[in-house]
Amino acid sequence: MREGFGHGAIVSDSDDIAARSGSEGSDVAAQGGVFAGMTVLSRLSGLARDWALAHVVGATGAADTFYLAFRIPNFFRRLFAESTFALAFVPVLSEYRERGSHAALRAFVAALSGNFLIVLLVVTVAGVAGAWLLAAVFMPGFLGDPERFALATDLTRIMFPYMALISLTAFAGATLNSANRFAIPAFTPVLLNVSLIAAALWAASGATQGVSGIAYALAWGVLAGGAAQLLFNLPSVARTGLLVAPRPNWRHEGVAKVFKLLVPAVFAGSAYQVNALIGTMLASVLEEGSASWLYYADRLWEVPIGIVAIALGTVLLPNLSRLHTAGDSARFNDTLDWGVRTGLLLGIPAAVALWVLAYPLVATIFLHGEMRPYDADRSAAALRAFAVGLVPLILVKVAVPGFFSRQDSKTPLKFAVAATVANIAISLATFWWLGHVGLALATSVAGIVNAGLLLGALVAGRHYRPSRRLARTTLVALLGTAGMAAALVFGVPDEASWTEAGHWLRVGWLALAVVAGLVVYSGVVLVGGIRPRDLRHRA
Repeated sequence: MREGFGHGAIVSDSDDIAARSGSEGSDVAAQGGVFAGMTVLSRLSGLARDWALAHVVGATGAADTFYLAFRIPNFFRRLFAESTFALAFVPVLSEYRERGSHAALRAFVAALSGNFLIVLLVVTVAGVAGAWLLAAVFMPGFLGDPERFALATDLTRIMFPYMALISLTAFAGATLNSANRFAIPAFTPVLLNVSLIAAALWAASGATQGVSGIAYALAWGVLAGGAAQLLFNLPSVARTGLLVAPRPNWRHEGVAKVFKLLVPAVFAGSAYQVNALIGTMLASVLEEGSASWLYYADRLWEVPIGIVAIALGTVLLPNLSRLHTAGDSARFNDTLDWGVRTGLLLGIPAAVALWVLAYPLVATIFLHGEMRPYDADRSAAALRAFAVGLVPLILVKVAVPGFFSRQDSKTPLKFAVAATVANIAISLATFWWLGHVGLALATSVAGIVNAGLLLGALVAGRHYRPSRRLARTTLVALLGTAGMAAALVFGVPDEASWTEAGHWLRVGWLALAVVAGLVVYSGVVLVGGIRPRDLRHRA
């Protein structure tokens, strides 16, 4: 079945390959490659978006206000939808696919989508009406500045409906992922990035007055991007036969299962988002620019998160759910082990590269227009702190599906609570003397706690038995990363040179650094005996 709608025509063949796994099992590596490939396009467009935003608004007070206000609908979106919703929805949907009739499957989707619409409508109306309260809770540092608080309230009111639009998009994406169709959902964020770039260029052309006017234009761009993403997914869902009329039914057996999993999943699957939100709230009381520095660092950090962590978690969940339903514990273990090995092989060098190239990355992408060298330095410091938590977050994204695929939501919930407590404690202990860097570091430490607890429980419960290949892969990855780091440390110009260099010279330097790092790392990995075929896996 081909997906020939809009950009979907570009990626339809990959989706066809993923969908034709049949009785031979799913090619998880190919599915991950499709998702990662589309995510690369999404992240590149995201970097272009952030380049435009940094040029237009920099790290000004209005920029802080927009970024913090944008966090509010994003927080609720990630809390109730996206990967969190998928954790509860996909295992039950997989069960209906494997054991039920197509009519029963459609009835389940109709009931759940109807209930979901009602919840989203109520939350959206409440959020728009109570925008001032949300602004007060999420941005307490602005309460003493009436003008800034009024702007925060207005931006929150404009952008909050984005939560409903993108949550419905996440529902559609989870439906497609459960059918082993990963390209369209992974490509979808490009549309939001395009919408924000258009809004930034329109505002910068003189259509608005002042930086506050630009912030308003960006807020409307967010709302338009949310609508575009939802519309883009619907034709693909229709081709799966699951674009059905919503019919609310709170007594449906499948809906009851989803909601039983969803309540713990809201916290367990969104521990990182809760931790990041705590950091955002504390950032509002720090010096001006702190929220923007965290935002720019977080955006760079999320590039490998999307390409590696989210890609692995997304393809593992439906495959592990299917294997658990089939009672195939051996392939379940092998698939989980493949996820851990792949995550380490890709995540370890990415984390070290983010640390070593923190300032070059920030300077190349953001140091222009309204952005100052001091802002770039502060963003780079936050990026280094975030880099500490990259590998743990990848392991969290791999481990969590190991629980939810078995419809065990209580265990990851307990660990998410522990991680959040650690985040709050470290944030409160460090933000007053390390500033925004302490907040980024707290997020990373929380990830370390969460990953350790999750993997430890999987091993202790005999749901996961690490293979011998894992030890060899880890050792080779560490050796390759050491060689890559040495090449970057001695081969990359110092920070002063990056500050003084022109934009295109920075781009050239960064491109050479990335290529050199990849060559060195790949060379050591190949010498260590790991070949591309070792990343292949059928579940």
